[in-house]
Amino acid sequence: MSQAKRALVTGGAGFLGSHLCGRLMDEGLEVVCMDNLITGSLDNIESYFGREGFTFVHHDVTNFIHVPGKLDYILHFASPASPIDYLKLPIQTLKVGSLGTLKAIGLAKSKGARFLLASTSETYGDPLVHPQTEDYWGNVNPVGPRGVYDEAKRFAEATTMAYHRHHGVDTRIVRIFNTYGPRMRAGDGRVVPAFICQALAGKPLTAFGDGLQTRSFCFVADLIEGIWRLLNSDYVDPMNIGNPAEMTVLEFAKEIIRLTGSSSEIVFEPLPEDDPKVRQPDIALARRVLDWEPQVLLADGLKETIEFFSNGPKPAQYSVISNQ
Repeated sequence: MSQAKRALVTGGAGFLGSHLCGRLMDEGLEVVCMDNLITGSLDNIESYFGREGFTFVHHDVTNFIHVPGKLDYILHFASPASPIDYLKLPIQTLKVGSLGTLKAIGLAKSKGARFLLASTSETYGDPLVHPQTEDYWGNVNPVGPRGVYDEAKRFAEATTMAYHRHHGVDTRIVRIFNTYGPRMRAGDGRVVPAFICQALAGKPLTAFGDGLQTRSFCFVADLIEGIWRLLNSDYVDPMNIGNPAEMTVLEFAKEIIRLTGSSSEIVFEPLPEDDPKVRQPDIALARRVLDWEPQVLLADGLKETIEFFSNGPKPAQYSVISNQ
C-alpha cells in the first residue's frame, strides 16, 4: 500500500474544490475527488485524470459514503455556493449542509481522519459587527431565502464542533470570504463572473441597490494557501480566510470595466432580500496562527480571471441575482 497521505475532497469538481485537489496533489497527497456534478464540472478536473494518485467518484454525499482504504484527511467542500444555485436548489443545499456533513464527518470518525469543513462568511449574515471577527455570532434571517445556505453552514459548524468535543474527531473549520479566480461558472450569479462576462459582452453591469454595499475579494490561490496552512495547523475553532481589502460594488464594477477595456455602463436594480450591506474579514487570527495573509493584488488576480472567461465558453445570457 502507498505510504502517501490520502485525502477525500467532497465537492472536488467545483470551483474551490478543484483548486484544492490540485494543491493537495502538488503537496504529494493522493486525492479522492467526490462530486455529484450538480454545480461542479468535470472540466475543472479534466487535467487531473492523468495524474497518478487521483480518483474521481460520482456520488451525492447526502447518501452513505464508502471510500475503501485509508483516509488521512476529509475536506468537506460539497454544497451549492452561489445565490443562483442555492435559491434554485434550496432543499439540496440544506441536505448537503446537514446530512452531507454528518455523512462526511462520520466517515472521518471511522477512518481516524482529520476533517476540514468549508464554512462561509455567510454565517455572519447581514453583519452588525464590522469587520467580522470569528467570535461574532452573526445576524442571520433563518427563514429568509438566503437562510437555506446560511443556516446549513451554521448547522455544519455546530456538527463539526460536536463531533470534535464528543467523539474526539480532529477537526478544522474555515470561514471562506468572497473568492474569485479561474474555474468560476459564467452563469452562477456571483458578482465576479457576472461583471466580467457582462463587460466582455458589452452589456451593462448590473449593480444592486446603490452599489455602495461592500465586499472583499480574495484570489483563489491565496485562499487555497490559507486552507492548506489551516489543515496542517493545530487550530480547531473557526477561522476567517479572506482578503480584508474592502471596496464597494460600484468601485469593483468600475475596475472590471477598466481592466476589460469595455464600454459597458453600470445599471442599478433593487437590492435582494437580506443581501449583506458590508463584508470584510478580520484576519488577525490567520496572521497570528498561520502566518498567512493574501499576496495577490486585485488587478493581477482579475486579469487572470478575465483571461479565463475570455478564452472559455460564454452563455448567451448571464443571470445576476446578487452582488456576492
